[in-house]
Amino acid sequence: MKPVYLVGAGPGDPELITCKGRDVLANADVVFHDHLANEALLRLAPVQAELIYVGKKKSEHAFSQEEICRMMIERARRDLRVVRLKGGDPFIFGRGGEEAEALADAGIPFEVVPGVTSPLGIAAYSGIPLTHRAHTSVVTFVTGHDVASIDWGKVGQAETLVIFMGLTSFEQIAREIMARGRSPETPAIAVRWGTRPDQETIAGTLATLPAQIREQELKPPATIIVGEVVRLRGKLNWFERLPLFGQRIVVTRAREQADALGAKLRALGADVIEMPTIEIVAASDYTPLDHAISDLPSYDWLIFTSVNGVRFFLERLDRSPRDLRALRARICAIGDATKQALEALHLKVDVMGEEFVAESLVEALSKFDLAGKRVLLPRAAVARDVLPRALRDRGACVDVVEAYRTIVPESAARLAEQTFGGSHKPDWISFTSSSTVQNFVKIAGADALDGVKVASIGPVTAATAKKLGIAVTVEASPYTTDGLVAAIAGGATAI
Repeated sequence: MKPVYLVGAGPGDPELITCKGRDVLANADVVFHDHLANEALLRLAPVQAELIYVGKKKSEHAFSQEEICRMMIERARRDLRVVRLKGGDPFIFGRGGEEAEALADAGIPFEVVPGVTSPLGIAAYSGIPLTHRAHTSVVTFVTGHDVASIDWGKVGQAETLVIFMGLTSFEQIAREIMARGRSPETPAIAVRWGTRPDQETIAGTLATLPAQIREQELKPPATIIVGEVVRLRGKLNWFERLPLFGQRIVVTRAREQADALGAKLRALGADVIEMPTIEIVAASDYTPLDHAISDLPSYDWLIFTSVNGVRFFLERLDRSPRDLRALRARICAIGDATKQALEALHLKVDVMGEEFVAESLVEALSKFDLAGKRVLLPRAAVARDVLPRALRDRGACVDVVEAYRTIVPESAARLAEQTFGGSHKPDWISFTSSSTVQNFVKIAGADALDGVKVASIGPVTAATAKKLGIAVTVEASPYTTDGLVAAIAGGATAI
């Protein structure tokens, strides 16, 4: 029988899960996940895995603890790989001990994969060292669920006091602590959704924080830290000072390409919303591309305008009787990412434009005699005609073949409604191609972007946006994802 894994999901930032936690999730048949476990972690599980939400809020439990244990045991007995994904660490106020006992009593083997417990992550991301030689050498963790059962005369005097699940009861807790001699001026802070881009913090003192929580209507889940170490936040608060902290940014790239851009935005503190408006799919008919590949040695030039063109061209080449040895053409590329995709195949790029648009590549090719030369251009089914027209004007014989298509994903309309349908719109939307703009307008309409700042990867995309009635706030320079991220960061700082 396979063991059940009790896995700590960490405090909120999905990148803080352990390596073992990621490996276990990647092989799961069933995942029971909590309200506090970041949903992004569920993508680590296989597509076919059964995902069961068993979260608990204050007055809303999807399942009772007994039902959760019973479901885990039942699936484990079916010899399925069961993962219990829990916020923070399973054994720190996570009821992991109870679940481990239930598994042991049922004769089910189990393993515990520790996680970064919430106060450790929250303290680190709030600029508060829980221990510090000049301030404290003692840290006490306590739950705020049952105030009357805690000896606050003893616990409340801890140099650093961390209170789990005590937001709604903190006013009573603060009174109990101060009544037993703790100074009302002791620094205190409440942190909601710590380590996430939507982290909220309220800093005050033991005496003032309860009223601040009430006035600012801070909601659970939140953790409270009390002690002199809270004073260090002013100096050590690195996370909330990131240039894009708190900025909600929509990424419209195809899902398989969104991670790279999203990761760069998250590294600067952004809350990234993936809303793909395009999906990259196979060509409707591969006959022209297959014919070109069969005649590959006859081409003098091979031009790639995107990473997708490289990928799908290579997939068809792999299916053919030929391989890269048939390639004698010089290679051109638009964009660093396209160049890197070719270099990963140990192919050198002969020509690139200074700027990553077709016009710049046309200029770079101006020094070559193209009269009578055969050019192969595998690309998307629908694309601008600038490059093939310019090459034909110079006497080249250009074969433009469909390597892939872009379509509107089935989930796009639903995601657009969720993202733009309410009153709390994102701060930014990023467009990385004309197709992403055109499809967004088809799905949601240009008016959906009222009050939303727009970032374009380059002039071609920006021109498409403007033509469709969308004002562009910033434009990348250079026309790359790094340039796009820099433009957004600069725009967020300037506005």
